[in-house]
Amino acid sequence: MRVPLSWLREYVEFDLPVERLAERLTVLGMEVGSIETIGADWQNVVVGELLEVIPHPNADRLNLTKVRVSNSDAPLSIVCGAHNIVAGQRVPVALPGAVLPGDRKIGVTKIQGTESQGMLCSGAELGLTTDADGILILDPGETLGKALADVVGDVVIDVDVKPNRGDALSLIGLAREVAAITGGKLRWPAINVPESGDATADHLSVQVDDEGLCPRFVGRWVDGLKIGPSPLKVQLRLGAAGMRPVSNVVDASNYVMLEMGKPIHVFDATAVSGGKIVVRTARAGEKIETLDHVERALTPDTLVIADERAAIGIAGVMGGAGSEVSEATTSAIVESAVFDPVSVRRTAFRYGLRSEASLRFEKGQESRLARLGADRTAQLLAEWAGARVATGVVDTHPADEEPRRVSFRPARVSRLLGGEISAKDMKEALGRVEIATEAGAGADSLTAVVPTHRRDIEIEEDVAEEVIRVIGYETLAPRLPDTPMPAYRDEPTLVTNRLRDALAGRGLVEVLTNGLIAPLDHARLGLAADDPATIRIANPVTADHSELRRSLIPGLVAVLARNGRQRRTDVAIFELGATHEWCDGGPVQTELLGLLMAGDWRAPSWAEPARTASLDDLKGVLEALVARFGHGRLEYGPATALADVEHPGRTAVVDLVSGDERTILGRVGELHPAYLAAYEVRAEHVAFAMFDLTALRTLAAEIPKVRTLDTLPAVERDLAVVVKRDTAAADVENAMRSAAGPHPASITLFDRYTGAPLADDEVSLAYRLRFQPATEGLSEAQLDEAVNKVRNALETEVGGRIRAG
Repeated sequence: MRVPLSWLREYVEFDLPVERLAERLTVLGMEVGSIETIGADWQNVVVGELLEVIPHPNADRLNLTKVRVSNSDAPLSIVCGAHNIVAGQRVPVALPGAVLPGDRKIGVTKIQGTESQGMLCSGAELGLTTDADGILILDPGETLGKALADVVGDVVIDVDVKPNRGDALSLIGLAREVAAITGGKLRWPAINVPESGDATADHLSVQVDDEGLCPRFVGRWVDGLKIGPSPLKVQLRLGAAGMRPVSNVVDASNYVMLEMGKPIHVFDATAVSGGKIVVRTARAGEKIETLDHVERALTPDTLVIADERAAIGIAGVMGGAGSEVSEATTSAIVESAVFDPVSVRRTAFRYGLRSEASLRFEKGQESRLARLGADRTAQLLAEWAGARVATGVVDTHPADEEPRRVSFRPARVSRLLGGEISAKDMKEALGRVEIATEAGAGADSLTAVVPTHRRDIEIEEDVAEEVIRVIGYETLAPRLPDTPMPAYRDEPTLVTNRLRDALAGRGLVEVLTNGLIAPLDHARLGLAADDPATIRIANPVTADHSELRRSLIPGLVAVLARNGRQRRTDVAIFELGATHEWCDGGPVQTELLGLLMAGDWRAPSWAEPARTASLDDLKGVLEALVARFGHGRLEYGPATALADVEHPGRTAVVDLVSGDERTILGRVGELHPAYLAAYEVRAEHVAFAMFDLTALRTLAAEIPKVRTLDTLPAVERDLAVVVKRDTAAADVENAMRSAAGPHPASITLFDRYTGAPLADDEVSLAYRLRFQPATEGLSEAQLDEAVNKVRNALETEVGGRIRAG
């Protein structure tokens, strides 16, 4: 929220330097993002008086002016194209040598044959308003020659108001915070409505169909309006606060919204049929053209402001174009209502209409602002637009809210805050933010009387937060908590980061894909459109992001396809992400690690050709990942491929084997060409792996076991065994490992052979067995015994035979 300090000073006195004020507001939780000085980039721009305005002899659209900037110097001759100037006005004058925003330099020039000694400035040229057609007309009492920065300059701070502090989205709300800092007193504007003539009720009636959606509606009637510009000071304040001045009537409603945080809407009374306003939900098929001149089809749960015939505004969000105040408006209805925050938030989101008004309604409004906002707006319309204000108001719920009472125990507040604060200091701190205190029900408790504008204070912990917010967190002396704490706690992301480092070290790139995918993505995985396990979004932004993903594969393949369209075909990526399913009456989230490789795994060089990434390369990455953490080994088993997604015969289940424990990690394989074609991926072979991240976290979290260095030499033996082609290599290795006894340190497959003299359905697998004795050397007889046991196991368990030579 942009806050001009000259405007803020109307509600609270302070003499803090702006930097110190910004610091203190930030400590209070109202973070100041920037400080802007309006007028800092004006040089040699002063107040001048127009002495003469006559038509230019050589140009129909130009005027020749005589301008005085001091009583002693000769008047300046300036050519000007504006038509809102007359003799006697005080105007901004950029003298020769002046610099305007955008580093625009002003000098003496000739325009249509006439010398111009400077320039008269519009609000747009000064960066004050958006009006570039007319010259900025100043107050007639301004001092000649005075620097313009001292007249209309200002300092604006940009404050980030947190979502739970809707009361601070106003000048008065922030003035309360400043008063808490300085100990000053908040000043409300004097609201005196000059009522006369007949009553508002003679012109207006209000019907609210659902008070839950509209707890209070206050309406006023004004007539005799003279539409025109608002006072210059008002225009400058609105512009500095980030709002475009429109007219005295529209500016009055915006002024009240910024001043006290109460959104106001003014309807042209002639456009409200029968003088009756109905607050209701939209009818089936109802439409409205909003102020942005877009016709919108309304849904039945949209709260609208309507007359007897149709909707004339979307409640709390935006008015309708048909009832907009125009230059022809002479009578108007002032609406000041309180709407349900949830209803306004949903409506604004549904139609993509986030306005300054909806922003405030979404955070909740105190009831009394409905009457105050209506009265203040009527007062300003009388002052700025000459309106006659009808007597009284139409108010659907005249009673104001009662303050909330929250019990708190000073001793517990001190314990929560970690420092000793006396009950007296707590009372004083709360009093600085208008929270009174009373005696509590018990001897050790007090009651905070919370004003209605502080909707964020409901429980004892809220009171504790408010106390320390005012006193200052920096005033608490640092100390260790007196609660017993464990000596060590793992960093939650440490294990995941270890996995990331290991995969990145092997050359893979991490990606992050959207957790919401299209129904078509699930259909390509073979999931039915009405599958009850799929979780669908009630209000998706787009159809392509309407279901929570049940697999990481669509996102990874989409990344591959996107890279392919950019002619980047070599892809090695991984993602740590979650999938979601509806299971056993509730949502289930599963954390997964997904990997995908395609294209060249090794780039070509002068010495070697490129090597296309294969399933074996991906298995190597996975095995290196397990070896990195030093626990167990991977085994691959047959798996039924997912039809038209996974390649049949090239998909396996992956187990982690550590001692006698076996854990299913996930699946590894190649993607089916038909699945790749659906995403327009041209790669022939795309390897993928999908692992349970919970199991991997357990693996990475374990501390590697360290043993002493071997002191005895290892002995190696090579064996080549012939088995049927459909025999799993893991079964062969397991048979060898179980028979070899306690000494083998490793069993490594180093060769695979097919062809003569082997049968067509046979394959030869060559293994290297490494025996590492621990305490004493192995004799030749012991080695022969171990190798013979391995030979027998291969024959009996996997039907193999030892291949000679």
